Amino acid sequence: MRRLRDLLTTRGRAFVAAGITLILCGIGLGFTDLTRIGVLLVALPLLSGLLMRRHDLRFALERTAVPGRIQVDQQSIVTLGIENAGAATSPLLMAEEQLDYALGDRPRFVVPRMHRGDRQEVHYTVRSHVRGRHRLGPLGVRLRDPFGLSTRVAAISGTSDVLVLPKIIPLGSGRPPGSGVGAEGAIPHMVALHGEDDVSIRAYRDGDDLRRIHWPATAKTGDLMVRQEDRPARRRAAIVLDSRARGHHGSGTSGSFEWAVTACASVAVHLLEQAYAVHLVTDSTADDGRATAAMELDPLLDVLAMAETGPDDGFNDVLQAAHPVTASGGLVMAVVTDLDEELARQVASLRQPGGTALAMVLDPDGFGARRRRHTPSGELPCVPILQGAGWNVAVIGSADDLPSVWGVLAGGTARVGVA
Repeated sequence: MRRLRDLLTTRGRAFVAAGITLILCGIGLGFTDLTRIGVLLVALPLLSGLLMRRHDLRFALERTAVPGRIQVDQQSIVTLGIENAGAATSPLLMAEEQLDYALGDRPRFVVPRMHRGDRQEVHYTVRSHVRGRHRLGPLGVRLRDPFGLSTRVAAISGTSDVLVLPKIIPLGSGRPPGSGVGAEGAIPHMVALHGEDDVSIRAYRDGDDLRRIHWPATAKTGDLMVRQEDRPARRRAAIVLDSRARGHHGSGTSGSFEWAVTACASVAVHLLEQAYAVHLVTDSTADDGRATAAMELDPLLDVLAMAETGPDDGFNDVLQAAHPVTASGGLVMAVVTDLDEELARQVASLRQPGGTALAMVLDPDGFGARRRRHTPSGELPCVPILQGAGWNVAVIGSADDLPSVWGVLAGGTARVGVA
């Protein structure tokens, strides 16, 4: 009885209540016709509800999002394939796709009658201003009788997801200090010496520069031979993200943590375009050991898409995982909040003698409801410690844009302008 009551709409319940009232009045007053009308009012919604339960609502769903990985504020087109898996013809249905709130309004559409095995496709667009993995589905369907007395709601199982990556901001042509010839990783490999000509010399190919022809080898073989150019070793860069919840302020896209994630993603893309081998050191990569290996672009952005704030002691694990990466030198890029003296010295120790270290320090008073302090950079305790260890430091507020910050760091300036 409870399930039947759940099938009735407000109109259907009103019909039942009115019918019961008329039945009681008809019996009490002795009006047979009034009783018959009451029986009819009660029977209509009850029969309608029972008929709703007889429909076979079995469907097979296939959901595809193209592209399945998008950046913040980009669109993805979702194709929803609906196939009637029941034995009978399906009724006309109203459908609503369940979505995470970040993906926008839930799409609603009509599913026409389908014979067994028939298939319909529905297309809709999603967009999110919040990074992360967002769920698509399940599909909710609703069947209602022509009189609106009863309705049946069902959820068709099956979900998918779309991954929203951090926003990538172009940083222009600014290059980190020490990235020119002679920097770490820029020294070419040793060319092959005597007895290794098969390694450093190869046959001429169409399109090769004639200036690269190796004439002694050509004279010996009778065929044109060219010098094999050895590629320089890749420069190494480590990007360290401070995700301590206590150190970040503000919420949503205007918060300091989102600024930090966007900065890490943008700098990583910029360095990868300059042929750096990039190591990303965060809570998740420190836990699973991925921090020790250089990451390609897609896995790196996947990690940042799912990055979240965590406990304070998690940053100690991040710094421990960063030390083996930075021990052999290279570029170190740290995006941190205001650090106490102990943490500042641990971060400062990541820079090796002769190496390049850049720090974006997010001013706690520069984000959220609190106003930013108009004070010199030295009043943040961590700044003089980092600068004393040879770091280039930029202190960041919510009004600072990333390309300007990168230009400041690339130029070796100590601070971005105060907002």
